[in-house]
Amino acid sequence: MTPYKLDSRAWQESWDRQQEAFMPDREHRFAAMLDVVDAVTPADRPVRVLDLAGGTGSISLRTLARFDRVEVTLLDLDPALLAIAGASLGDRARLVVADLRDPGWAATLPHRSFDAVLTATALHWLAPQRLAELYRELPAVLRPGGVFVNADHMPDETLPELSRRLVARADQRRDARYATGAVPSWRAWWELAAAHPLLAPLVEERNRIYSEPHSSEFLPPAAWHLDALKAAGFAETGVVWRGGTDAAVAGVTPG
Repeated sequence: MTPYKLDSRAWQESWDRQQEAFMPDREHRFAAMLDVVDAVTPADRPVRVLDLAGGTGSISLRTLARFDRVEVTLLDLDPALLAIAGASLGDRARLVVADLRDPGWAATLPHRSFDAVLTATALHWLAPQRLAELYRELPAVLRPGGVFVNADHMPDETLPELSRRLVARADQRRDARYATGAVPSWRAWWELAAAHPLLAPLVEERNRIYSEPHSSEFLPPAAWHLDALKAAGFAETGVVWRGGTDAAVAGVTPG
C-alpha cells in the first residue's frame, strides 16, 4: 500500500484560509514587510531573512517567491507546523527548532548577520516582559543596518472607540463565515490536523510542549512596540503598514 503523504499545498491553503478569516488583509501586510526587506537588500549577495516563529512558512514562501537571491531560515517550536513548513519548503530554506521563551534561542541560528527578521501574528503569545527582552536580543542577530518587522494586532490608542467598533464588525464577519463553513476556525483547523495520519502524533507532541497555557494574548498599541524597540537599541523605529486595528512596526539597527 502506498504510504500516506502530506499534501503540503492543501495544508498551506487550509492554513491560509483559516488565518485570512482573522486577517482579510493578510497579503497586504506580507507585501509591505517584503517591501521593507527589498529596501535593505544588498546588491552584491543574497538577502538573508529570518522568519521568526514562522509556523507553516507563510512568510518564507512569499519571501522565496519575491526574491531571486535569498537565504531563508525559519525558526519555530511547533512540530506540526514545522512539518508542513518542511514539506512545503524542502531544501529552499533552513528550519530551526527553538523556543522564543528561552533567552538562549539565538544560539540555534546558522549565523548572526541577517538582513531582516520578520514575524507576523506570533509574538503576542509571549508575556510582556519576555517580549521586551526578545526585542533587546534581536539586534545581535541582525547586521548593521538590518531591519526587524513585526506585524500583529496593534490598535491605534488614539482611536479607542473606533477600534472597538472595527474589531466588533470583523468578529461578526468572521463568525458568519464560520457558520457557513466557508473557512475553518482555529479550533476546527487543529481538529483536522489531529485527525491526519501523519500530523496526529505531531499535534500530540505539540500539546505536550504547550501543556502549560499560553500567557494571555498581549496586544498593546503600536506605540508600546515602538517604545520597546527604541529601548532595545534600534536606531530607527516606526510603523511601516497599518490596516484597521493591525499594524507592522519596524526597527532598524545602527549602521
